[in-house]
Amino acid sequence: MTSETITAAAAGTWKLGDLTVNRIGLGAMRLPQNGEAFGDAAPSDRGRAIAVLRRAVELGVNHIDTAAFYFSALRSANELINRALAPYPDDLVIATKVWPGRDPSGKWWWATPEQLRGQVEENLRQLGRDHLDVVNLRIPPSRVTGSVTEHFGALAELREAGLIRHLGLSNATAAHLAEAQAIAPVVCVQNPYGLGLRPRDHVLPQACAERGIAFVPFFAIAGSGEEAGVSGVDSEEVLAVARAHGVSAARVRLAWTLGQGPNVLAIPGTGDPDHVADNIAAGALRLSADEMARLDFLHRAGG
Repeated sequence: MTSETITAAAAGTWKLGDLTVNRIGLGAMRLPQNGEAFGDAAPSDRGRAIAVLRRAVELGVNHIDTAAFYFSALRSANELINRALAPYPDDLVIATKVWPGRDPSGKWWWATPEQLRGQVEENLRQLGRDHLDVVNLRIPPSRVTGSVTEHFGALAELREAGLIRHLGLSNATAAHLAEAQAIAPVVCVQNPYGLGLRPRDHVLPQACAERGIAFVPFFAIAGSGEEAGVSGVDSEEVLAVARAHGVSAARVRLAWTLGQGPNVLAIPGTGDPDHVADNIAAGALRLSADEMARLDFLHRAGG
């Protein structure tokens, strides 16, 4: 079976509330620009970005992660999604995130609870929708030990008003999850995590699994490179597994991520239509117990 014939269904499914998604999706962060860094990279090729989105959906991706603050000098991820995919497939779930924002010049700002409605409405306008499937509250580093009650409570009110279908958290701790769950249902937690990039709150992945909540790692391919992206130099352990299966190191990293539990979803981002098929094919890659153990050891070692 070639990567071109493997669809996202090979990864299996999970439910975000009442919305069923394939466990491998697409992250939209890289679509507006060439490279990872906001504001520092050249705008992407519009046609190429649209091709990435259409190829992903063609191969069964029905979970796309985006944000209104994903934009470059000429491109907006939400606008690209709208242009490429509207009218949207009935099963497509688009997740976005609020609390951080960027003004037209690209300068970052953080919303007050009262300003979250404006951020939600901005996503609605850009995506051309009357409601958002999933909105994640992206928690700033300054709140790692602080409360999210006021901000999450504001999103819960927008959910009750029908602007949002389901709520999630991003950059959260187990304490944030417990605090939010006391206010409204949480369907997912989206945090940095990947092979060599250990969770900042080690209790959180298991806490999500026990509660039936999706754990959605970002940087699953980049690993410890995080925003800087993949270094291009993988460890011999990863390369050995890749050679044994005749696949890319990125596919091995994604397969390891999906192997962390049935509630784990992957949202790898790419600006290359050819990489889309390779990433999706990770859902069909079954690593042996020995391979998983070797990669687990590498992960614990940081790398």
